[in-house]
Amino acid sequence: MQRLGLVGGLGPESTIDYYRRIVDLAQKKKLPESPSIVIDSLDVKRGLYLSGNDRAGLIEYVMGSVKRLTAAGVDFIAIAANTPHLVFDELAERSKVPIVSIVETCADEAERRGLKKVLLLGTRFTMEAPFYPQVFRKRGVEVIAPEETDRHWVHDRYVNQLLNSVFRDEVRAEFAGLIERARRESGIDGVILGGTELTILLVDSEIPGLQLLDTTALHVAAIVERIA
Repeated sequence: MQRLGLVGGLGPESTIDYYRRIVDLAQKKKLPESPSIVIDSLDVKRGLYLSGNDRAGLIEYVMGSVKRLTAAGVDFIAIAANTPHLVFDELAERSKVPIVSIVETCADEAERRGLKKVLLLGTRFTMEAPFYPQVFRKRGVEVIAPEETDRHWVHDRYVNQLLNSVFRDEVRAEFAGLIERARRESGIDGVILGGTELTILLVDSEIPGLQLLDTTALHVAAIVERIA
């Protein structure tokens, strides 16, 4: 059994969701013992500020967590958030233990499902960054982001509601409307829930004719497979 190091806190609700899903999936897979998990929790407000203003600072901030987890004896690490993957390559290069990428995991699943064009939702930093499009392009999948006005709306709801554990039915309906409009206007066949709080808000939603890529569920499956 491998010991997992989880970079958490970005935000707290998704970290709780990760922990619960990892334990539940391990039980379903009938692993011989409960997963050994070490969590190092960062501050979401600081993480968001660094994401938008100080990329080098973000690397050092998350790298501090990676080092603490490594010192605690973990065998591999996962970051329980999408936005810090802005600096994933730099972190993976400096880490002494493997880091499981949420983006690579999601891209593998998109390719497996035969998706061709997907909408990316998440923080503004995630939607406007190249890391999802670049990884998906290698697998023949096009990634698009919402128009600028919609990006601002998504980011606002994400940062001011979802990260504060506010999940409202009317916001769920508004997200569904945005997704449906993208399907109609851009011909998408899937949606990347590229924010781990989005998977809490939308995972049970039904968007006719579209496949939702639940990044948390996919990441958790990859984590549990490695634990075993």
